[in-house]
Amino acid sequence: MAHIRLATRFFTGVLTALFLLTASSAFAANDAMVKLLGLLRDRGAITVQEFNELVLLADPAAAPAPASAPVPATTAKPAQAPPETITARVQALEKANHDGDVVKKALAGKWYEKIRLRGYTQFRFSEVSQGSGETLEIPADRSVAPVETFGIRRGRFIFSGDVSDHFYLYAQSDFNASTGAPDYSLQMRDLYADIALDKKKTWRVRAGQSKVPYGFSNLQSSQNRLALERPDAFNSAAEGERDLGVYLMWASTEARQRFKDLVDKGLKGSGDYGVTAVGLYSGQGLNRSDLNGEPHLLGRVAYPFKTKGGKYWEVGVQAHKGKFVTTTQAISTGGATFTPARPDAGVADDRIGGSFVLYPQPVGIEAEWNVGRGPELSADRRSITAQRLQGGYLQASFRHMRKQAVYTPFVRWQYFDGGRKFARNSPWDRVNEADFGVELTPVSELELTLLYTRTIERTRTSTFPYAPARGADRFGVQLQFNY
Repeated sequence: MAHIRLATRFFTGVLTALFLLTASSAFAANDAMVKLLGLLRDRGAITVQEFNELVLLADPAAAPAPASAPVPATTAKPAQAPPETITARVQALEKANHDGDVVKKALAGKWYEKIRLRGYTQFRFSEVSQGSGETLEIPADRSVAPVETFGIRRGRFIFSGDVSDHFYLYAQSDFNASTGAPDYSLQMRDLYADIALDKKKTWRVRAGQSKVPYGFSNLQSSQNRLALERPDAFNSAAEGERDLGVYLMWASTEARQRFKDLVDKGLKGSGDYGVTAVGLYSGQGLNRSDLNGEPHLLGRVAYPFKTKGGKYWEVGVQAHKGKFVTTTQAISTGGATFTPARPDAGVADDRIGGSFVLYPQPVGIEAEWNVGRGPELSADRRSITAQRLQGGYLQASFRHMRKQAVYTPFVRWQYFDGGRKFARNSPWDRVNEADFGVELTPVSELELTLLYTRTIERTRTSTFPYAPARGADRFGVQLQFNY
C-alpha cells in the first residue's frame, strides 16, 4: 500500500503548490482554491479538520467556510499582498511541511499507514559437475540441474502491520521455481494473525499458516541466511518450513527487543517466535490439507542472551510429535509393479532437537542436531514404517565491515540419515555435504553470495530406485534484492 501513501502525499504536495501559486491575490480570498478544498472535504477526500488546517496554515486570518454551506462568490478584486508577506507565508508553509505536522495529522489513523510492504528477490545461477552414481538433485533448488541456468528461487512480497493494538497481520506470497512444477508459480507462504493477550504483547496467539517453530535454521528467513538452502536434517521436519496451525507464544519485553535487534543489526537473527511456544499444526506441510485428523503437537524454548560486552548468543530446544500420511506412488522392480502400503492414519513422526547460535560479532557459530523417528520406505519396498533418523549441521562464519559494506565468508557441513517423508514413498535419504562461500553486501539493498558445494553423498529421492549421487561439485551465484 506504499503507492497509495505516496499518491496521497503527492496529491497533498500538488494541492499545496496550487495553493501557493494563487497567493498573489491573497490566500484567504482565492474562491477557486477554497471551493476546491471544500469539494474535496465534502466528497471525503480530506476531513473537515484537514480542510481547516490547510486553509488556516496558508492564511491564519482566513475563516474556513462551514461544511454544509457553499462558499459565497467574491465580486471585488482582493488587495495584492506585499511580496514580503507572501514570502513569509511560503517559508512558514515550507517549514510546516518539512516538519511533517500537516502530513502527519492528515495521515494519522489511516489503514495504509499501519500496513507495511516489503520483500526480496533471489536470482540464481548454478553450474554442476557430476560425480558418480545418479544425477545430483537438490529438492528445494530446481536450478541445480544439467539443463538449468538462471532462475528465480524466491520472489517474496510481504504485507504486515499492527491493524490494532491487539491484532498483528502478516501475509506473504512467493513467486518461485521450487514447487516441483515445470513452470514458475505464485503461491501463498504465510497468512496468519498474532493476537496479543496483554498490553505489553508478551503473550500472543498465532493462528493461520506460518512457520513451524522447529529449529533455528527453519525459522531464520532465507533473506538473512548465509547458505543458499537450509540444512536437510532440520528442513526435512517441515519442508517449506510452514503449516496450518495455532500456537501460544510468550516472550519478555527484553527478549522480544533482542530478537528484533539481531535482525535489524544484520546479525542473521531468526526473528521473534517467542521464548516459549506450544501449539498444534496440521503436520502435512505447506499448502496441504490434513489427511488424518490428528494434528502434530509441538513445543519450543529458545532464549537470546547478551553479554556485558554486547555479544549475543542463543540456545534452544524443540520437539514435535504426531503422525504423517505419506503420499505413495507405484514402484516397478523385478518385473513387478506395486504401491507401498501405509496406515491410513499415518506413521509416527517424532523428533527432538537442540540449537546453539553464537552471532557473528565478528566470529559466528551455528550448530543444530536432531534425532527421532519418521516415515521411511522399508528395505523390501513393500511398506512405509517408522524408522530412526538423525542429522544436523555445523557452520562457522566471520563478519567483516568496511564502511557500509559487509563481507561474510562462511563454511558449513551438514549430515542427514533418515526417511524423507515429504517425498513420494518416503524413501531413505542420506546427505553428506560441505559448503564454502562468501556473502558480499555492498549496500543494504543488494547481496551477492558465491557458494561452492562438495557433495560427498546425496540420495536422489524423486525417482526410484532412490540411488545416491557421489563426488559431485556445484557452484552457485545468488543476487538478492531487498526492498
